[in-house]
Amino acid sequence: MALLPWLQQSWQGLQKIPFNPLLSVVFLISFLYVFKRTRIGNPTSPPSPPKLPIIGNLHQLGTLPHRSLQALSNKYGPLMLLSLGNAPTLVVSSAAMAREMMKTHDIIFSNRPKTTAANILLYGCKDVVFSPYGEYWRQARKISVLQLLSLKNVQSFQCVREEEVEVLINNIRDSCLKGAASINLSDMFMATSNNIASRCILGQKLEEENGKSRFGQLSRRTMVLLAAFCFGDFFPLLGWIDFLTGLIPSLKATFRELDTFCDQVIEEHKTEKSDDKQHKRHDFVDILLRLQKNGMLDFKLTKDNLKAILVDMFVGGTETTSTTLEWLMAELIRNPNIMKRAQEEVRRVVRKKSKIDVNDINQMDYLKCIIKETLRLHPPGPLSVPRETSASVKIGGYDIPPKTRVFVNLWAIQRDPTVWERPEKFLPERFKDNPIDFKGQDFEFIPFGGGRRGCPGLTFGVASLEIVVANILCWFDWKLPSADVQGKDLDMSEVNGLSVSKKIPLHLVPILHSP
Repeated sequence: MALLPWLQQSWQGLQKIPFNPLLSVVFLISFLYVFKRTRIGNPTSPPSPPKLPIIGNLHQLGTLPHRSLQALSNKYGPLMLLSLGNAPTLVVSSAAMAREMMKTHDIIFSNRPKTTAANILLYGCKDVVFSPYGEYWRQARKISVLQLLSLKNVQSFQCVREEEVEVLINNIRDSCLKGAASINLSDMFMATSNNIASRCILGQKLEEENGKSRFGQLSRRTMVLLAAFCFGDFFPLLGWIDFLTGLIPSLKATFRELDTFCDQVIEEHKTEKSDDKQHKRHDFVDILLRLQKNGMLDFKLTKDNLKAILVDMFVGGTETTSTTLEWLMAELIRNPNIMKRAQEEVRRVVRKKSKIDVNDINQMDYLKCIIKETLRLHPPGPLSVPRETSASVKIGGYDIPPKTRVFVNLWAIQRDPTVWERPEKFLPERFKDNPIDFKGQDFEFIPFGGGRRGCPGLTFGVASLEIVVANILCWFDWKLPSADVQGKDLDMSEVNGLSVSKKIPLHLVPILHSP
């Protein structure tokens, strides 16, 4: 019914009714409501898949949400609104929408929802990754970048990377000389990533006698738990179910291990410093303790704050690097021609030198293309850490209310056929003479995220990737343990987590290269 005829009919009807103050108020409210709806219109929500009562779209997430959400987005569009229990959730699956979100409306999309896992594992979300957007987050991120993750600091850790990669190469060489049937390269990558991170952050190795990392598996378990399904996050009144499923006990047990580990590290640093007046340690823990003691910060750095930041830096710096190395070598085994071309480049640059340095790596353009292509096909976190809108916002022509959870499907964006030719194929050549980079400005390629909440450890992680890959390609040839299995048949199944790793560890046979 048009507005004007409706008002005329209503007025004629009211003239026949004796004046009543209450009725007049009701009429006025009704008029204002209809007028507002006519002038402004209904809020426009993004398209949504059909949902079930109570659970909404939870049943459509599957065991690998990045893949399930890509399939849904192909049908419902690059902006899609889901109802995950009681949590309205926006899924962003195109470069254009990611750019609008992280560039045009970055502040509104920079908050974090407080999840049960992050709240338990990270001291009430006092870390950098999961802390709410605000002054504390700005200060914690500033400390982490200035004291650990800046380009200057990353370059200063080059000797640490070189020493730990030398240990890796010697271990592989020993396996060759002993005639080992195969080696678990996944474990070796984890140990090396763990040792690099632990020496830079903690000033010491965390290695058992057998060479395995005594923190590596705890790191991987933490990443899996941070992405585990939790009833309390989607149905607050059903949080008690997480005790029955064993999730809360697992979170608390893992937290106790993390907390004990952090306490030991901090106490060791304090003891060493008190025993040695000429203490020269300059690792991240030591820097944090000095800043805490001297009150050199704009906020109070409690022990829990310190431990949360340490867990953040260490878990993130270990797991994402080892997982990317794992996927990279798996892709090279599946693509022997690419492996051969990469080895030819590396060996041509190194020639008869016994050690690879930064200047050598800077000449390995194809190797850098391989790393980029691995990050495109296998981003360390295929679904970005969830965000939360802090206010109402209009994006892509749709109205998004405050307190809406937001996932950016990096995995889907980086396999978008409208952007990438043959997106499912491993083709490092696509990055040759291609200005697209992963630093957060090219939104079709954002494996480390973008905007204010982009990963600050990008430079730290890539430096480790480059030196490990260059060395294992230079000094060894590689093959699968069984002659009956070809590279194209390698199992590439995934295990879901905040970072997605290979389900089956990568076992390969190294062969010493003879120049």
